[in-house]
Amino acid sequence: MITFILADLRRFWSGALAVVVLIALSVALSVTVTLQERAVRLGSARAAEKFDLLVGAAGSETQLALSAVFLQPAPLPLMDGAGLSRLANDPRVQLAAPVGFGDSAYGHPIVGTTTGLISSLSPTLSQGAMFTHLGEAVVGSDVALSTGAEVKPMHGTAEAGGETHTAIAYKITGRMAPTGTAWDRAILVPIRAVWQLHGMHGGEYHDHDGDEADAHGVANPEQDRHEGHEHGHIDADAPLDEHFDAETPGVPAVLVKPKTIADAYRLRQEYRTGTTLGVFPAEVLTRLYATLGDARSLLLAIALGTQAIVIAAIVLVTIMHVGSRRRQIGALRALGTPVRSIVMLVWGELFILFAAGIALGIAFGYLAALTISARLAASTAVHLPVGFVFDDLWLVGGFAAVAAIISVIPAVSALRSSPATALRA
Repeated sequence: MITFILADLRRFWSGALAVVVLIALSVALSVTVTLQERAVRLGSARAAEKFDLLVGAAGSETQLALSAVFLQPAPLPLMDGAGLSRLANDPRVQLAAPVGFGDSAYGHPIVGTTTGLISSLSPTLSQGAMFTHLGEAVVGSDVALSTGAEVKPMHGTAEAGGETHTAIAYKITGRMAPTGTAWDRAILVPIRAVWQLHGMHGGEYHDHDGDEADAHGVANPEQDRHEGHEHGHIDADAPLDEHFDAETPGVPAVLVKPKTIADAYRLRQEYRTGTTLGVFPAEVLTRLYATLGDARSLLLAIALGTQAIVIAAIVLVTIMHVGSRRRQIGALRALGTPVRSIVMLVWGELFILFAAGIALGIAFGYLAALTISARLAASTAVHLPVGFVFDDLWLVGGFAAVAAIISVIPAVSALRSSPATALRA
């Protein structure tokens, strides 16, 4: 029987191929949506797990997390430097690292921070050594710059018409090990170098109370010029000073590593005031996942609707095809072929097409998800793991069950007329 089915499929290979491709494309859409949503959820969760608590000025929790964890540029209000000083000296805090954004080089964000944060992200460097002076930098694992190279910071980005700073050129001293986060694409420099480069010496920036940072989180240099605050000279050979007091300039965010889980909850509550905001990145992502889940449900509904239309069209075409083979089926019945064999013949032919389309669709969907994840990882440096899990067997089983049931319809329609009527057709 299998030989007969395969011979019949070879005879009508072009139509069979069209059916397989249609089924494959409809299945691939569902598989891609499922795998990609899971990859984004797992990848972002793994990237955020390195950051226990974020503290910043009162504003959007989501934007604070996206900017500090995933280095997405956005206008952030600045938290008073006294808040950073309190966190740095809090006995419940193991690490309080300020982050300052605003500059870029070669398409990579330049982030001002401390050696403590770098050591937290990458306990050991893959190359070179930690920066020890204001004019030095450590690059992420995905930054294509070698140690010893010099980096001239540009305010903003080249695409946005950014201006290159001339007060300093950072010398790369080391490279972090891969972290699987957006920080793999960053160039990390001493936070005080960022402050000095943008005219934020000591408490000077507090004259701009109420101003938001620019699109990347630091004071707008054009505003500083118009108000008479020229950027000061930076001594690139000056040693690091990572002591923060009440006169520290404002910061868009502080990455905090509490000593215990209880300390983390207490600190978050204490800094959820009218002027400051404390958030767990994982909680922010949970809310984003809920939104993402709604979008996934919508896309899956569209995919299932598409599959229903494709299946209906395939069934109609198959019924027409069976109708055109009435004489052949009638001859088989007249020769004494069991009804069960004829049903299995027609059912098997269509089910093989469905099975081939489902298998091809799963492969297409997997490759599409891999391609999308690779492109997202290239732009964000966040590793997005694409893979199947045990629960996906239910999805495959559902496809197979629907295919088996649908294939019965043309098989039953082949027996509607008697052998004599079929032979006269």
